[in-house]
Amino acid sequence: MTDSTAGRLQALFEGHRLTPTQRRIAHCMVRRAGDVPFLSSVELAELAGVSQPSVTRFAVALGFDGYPALRRHLREVAPPEPGAGGGGGETLNEYQQAVLAEIENLRHLAGLLADPTPVERAGRLLAGSRPLPVLGLRAASSQARGFAYFAAKVHPDVRLLDEAGSMLTDRVDAAVRAGATALLCFALPRHPREVVEALEYARAAGLTVVTVAESAFAPVAAHSDLLIPAAVGTGLAFDTACAPMLLGRVLLEAMADELPDAQARLEEFDTKAAARGLFVE
Repeated sequence: MTDSTAGRLQALFEGHRLTPTQRRIAHCMVRRAGDVPFLSSVELAELAGVSQPSVTRFAVALGFDGYPALRRHLREVAPPEPGAGGGGGETLNEYQQAVLAEIENLRHLAGLLADPTPVERAGRLLAGSRPLPVLGLRAASSQARGFAYFAAKVHPDVRLLDEAGSMLTDRVDAAVRAGATALLCFALPRHPREVVEALEYARAAGLTVVTVAESAFAPVAAHSDLLIPAAVGTGLAFDTACAPMLLGRVLLEAMADELPDAQARLEEFDTKAAARGLFVE
C-alpha cells in the first residue's frame, strides 16, 4: 500500500459523519488499500470485524448505491499495486495472521513518520508543558502508564491520569493551575465516554490536546488539537496495540530532544540506580 493510495481513501471518507462501526470499516480499508478493490462485501466485513449489512450501509453512507458501486469507484481512485489481490502461498493460522497484521500496522506507521513534522510539534508541546498530564483509560491505560514511566526520567513533572470518575476533572484542573499547557492522551478502542468528555473539558480549560489514536476517524479526533494515528490489530479476541506503543516511544524521543537537560537527568538516574543496586546485571 502506498501513502498516496491511502491518502485517496482517506479523502473519500472525509466530510462524512461515520458511526463507530463505519469508522472501523474505513480504517480497515485504509490499512488494506491495495486489496480492497478485490474484496467482496463479505470479505471486507470479516477483515473489519463487522457484519456484511454494515458494509452495505457504509457504502450508502458514502453516497453510493451499494457496495458494488463503491468497489468500482475504489478501482478508479485506488488502483491496486502489482501483486495485490493475488492468492497463493501457505495458509496461515489466526495467530500468524495477527502478527503479520501488526507488522503491517508498523509499516504504515513508518510511512506516516516519513514526515516528522507532527511528531516534532508534539515533542515541543509536551516538553513545554509543566506539569505534563498523560491520559489513558481502560484499554489505553497501559499505554499512558508506560509513557509516563519513561517520561518522568527526563521531564520534571509528569502526571498520570488513568482513572475515570469525578476526580479526573479535578486532576485536570489541578494540572492547569500548576501551569500545564498541553495534555497527552492515548485513546484506543473501545473508546470510553469519559475520555471524550475529559478531552472536551481539557480543551475548554485551555490545554492543547495531543492524541494517539487508532485512526483519524476515532471519536476523540474532534476533541484533539493534534492527532497522530497508530493502528491497532483486530485479528484476535482483544485488540493489539504494538503501533500505538511504538508511537509513544517515538513521542518520548521527540520530547526528550526538546528538553535540554534530558541527558543529564538520565545520567543522574543511572548513577543513583547503580549506587542503589536497583537492577540485576
